[in-house]
Amino acid sequence: VQLVESGGGLVQSGGSLRLSCAASGSGFRIVAMGWYRQLPGKLRETVATVTSDGTTDYADSLEGRFAISRDNAENTLYLQMNSLKPEDTAVYYCSMRAEVFSGSYSEEFDYWGQGTQVTVSS
Repeated sequence: VQLVESGGGLVQSGGSLRLSCAASGSGFRIVAMGWYRQLPGKLRETVATVTSDGTTDYADSLEGRFAISRDNAENTLYLQMNSLKPEDTAVYYCSMRAEVFSGSYSEEFDYWGQGTQVTVSS
């Protein structure tokens, strides 16, 4: 199972970006997915998550500006980021909790993408 992120880059304050995260592989079922970010010198923090039934959850400070969504058919996760601020500058990571099947056995694992840099200039 692999996660590949795209869509990061440099944007001016007030601008928008959409991040994508494509999950590939076989023999798994997505339990939940989410976006996380790591600001310079800070610990990684949760941005938003979405479960298999579509329930979403956001960091309090980001709800209203950021929107998480999924394309279940394509196993792709998105993060629409609007009204970006310089303090949103961070490396953004996609994560997935998947149930991986092997014969009659299954186990849940967490996977992470490589991260994509988002830089917001003032």
